[in-house]
Amino acid sequence: MAKLPKAPIVDRELIRELTKLLEETGLTEIEIEQDGQRVRVARNTAAPAPRTLASAPQPVAQSVAAPVDPSKHPGVVISPMVGTAYAAPEPGAKPFIEIGTLVKAGDTLLVVEAMKTMNQIPAPRAGTVIQILFEDGQPVEFGEPLVTIE
Repeated sequence: MAKLPKAPIVDRELIRELTKLLEETGLTEIEIEQDGQRVRVARNTAAPAPRTLASAPQPVAQSVAAPVDPSKHPGVVISPMVGTAYAAPEPGAKPFIEIGTLVKAGDTLLVVEAMKTMNQIPAPRAGTVIQILFEDGQPVEFGEPLVTIE
């Protein structure tokens, strides 16, 4: 009688732990390899809506300024590479910037991880952060708008 191959054993507790880690860190996926077995846990995230400067509620009769179009704004900071954008230097740390943050040229706005290297993205000019166009842990493309400085 032929031996049937063993079915792989799924460590459900490990999957639960990895899922919890995703939630705690804001990452979209995590993968580990242990004893020749590889486990990858990922979650789908919808593209985030751009965050803009908060303002007091406006009466309906007044016109509200439209959000800034990043493609036409001279203060837009674009991603110089493909990678994963992070708002803080490490999970749980205070973000580099928030809406309304005053920055100087050269201040770190965020980091983009590419090929296991953390690349600091500096402010190209001084000003106030008026839009943050990425979510922490979000994959970004080359040329994608990340932040708007006015």
